[in-house]
Amino acid sequence: MNRRLFRRVLTIGLLGLFAGFLAFAFRPQPVPVDIGTVTTGAMNVAVAEEAKTRVRDVYVVSAPVTGRLLRIEQEAGDSVEALTTVVAAMLPSDPSFLDVRSMTQAEAGVRSATAALALARAEVDKADAEVKFAELELKRARELVRKKAASKAALDRAELELRSSEATLQMSHATVQAKEADLETARARLIDPARASELEDPQQNGIVSVRAPVSGRILRLLQESETVVTAGTALIEIGDPRGDLEIVVELLSTDAVQVKKGNRVIIEKWGGVGLLAGVVDRVEPFGFTKVSALGVEEQRVNVILQFTDASERRATLGHGFRVEVRIVVWEEKDVVRVPSSALFRDGDAWAVFKYDGEAAQQLAVKIGRNNGAVAQVLEGLSADDQVVLYPSDRVSDGVRISSRAEN
Repeated sequence: MNRRLFRRVLTIGLLGLFAGFLAFAFRPQPVPVDIGTVTTGAMNVAVAEEAKTRVRDVYVVSAPVTGRLLRIEQEAGDSVEALTTVVAAMLPSDPSFLDVRSMTQAEAGVRSATAALALARAEVDKADAEVKFAELELKRARELVRKKAASKAALDRAELELRSSEATLQMSHATVQAKEADLETARARLIDPARASELEDPQQNGIVSVRAPVSGRILRLLQESETVVTAGTALIEIGDPRGDLEIVVELLSTDAVQVKKGNRVIIEKWGGVGLLAGVVDRVEPFGFTKVSALGVEEQRVNVILQFTDASERRATLGHGFRVEVRIVVWEEKDVVRVPSSALFRDGDAWAVFKYDGEAAQQLAVKIGRNNGAVAQVLEGLSADDQVVLYPSDRVSDGVRISSRAEN
């Protein structure tokens, strides 16, 4: 009897132990979650975007005349001084090549000019002879008047003839000079372009020196090799990247309406050490359409930023360099902040799961500004409260939870 009772008690005990093990093994476990803390401190909301630097005033040096540009020896980055540094030099352009017809016409022009010059010189000889004859006539008239063998009128006519002959001689000499110039012009049309550079004397032809209009550095060479250019051709771009540098950022128009002149700017990822500071100078009033990398048309607006740090800190930045900027559109020094990852929508309101040490407690909260990392708490939470981050569908009001950091 005792033996049978012992077996029964043992069996019941084993069954109870097994049932307890099953109850312990399958009891509800706390849901592991990430826990965050509500804090108090400074907070800001910023618009972030890629941007590029540019020199505010870029001066384009152009060719003042049409001619042959000599090779530019300066290089991009060289310093120049206003009205002193010669950045380019020009010579008259070489004559063009002549085809057969033009060559024949030019040769005929030389022969015609030679004949005209010979005719003009003959006219000079004729006029010189007439002057000499008039001088003799005037001498005879004076002698006759002295002997009273001729009238005073005859003497006047002789003097008039002499003056007329001298004037004709002067006109003939002038005609010879004109015909000599015509002959030189006709011969110039026959100059071989291949020999033009050999015949040129820079001292006589006069090099046109192009000087820098402002002090700064050469940003870009638009023409470098020797070539023939027309007046107004752009040669060099000059600017001052150290003292005249600004930033232009293309913001979405929906972001640009939040930006105002004077907003603080944080400049980062510019290639140097630390962050740079800046300020919004102006928001341009004209928007433009730009196609994004995904092929989406976006309405963008240029926002111009100015550096507020000393130029020595950004001495290595130049024209057209890439930077990243954050334009602060709102900031406060003392704000109750909750991690944005703890927020979720409950109908039309925001809510969080507050951690009380054992279970999750759903609370409705009133949120102000949100910068994506933290959100401003207006009502519902206090500093040092703990909340669930990234709540899953396993977390609900009253569910037991535990911090992953403690497990």
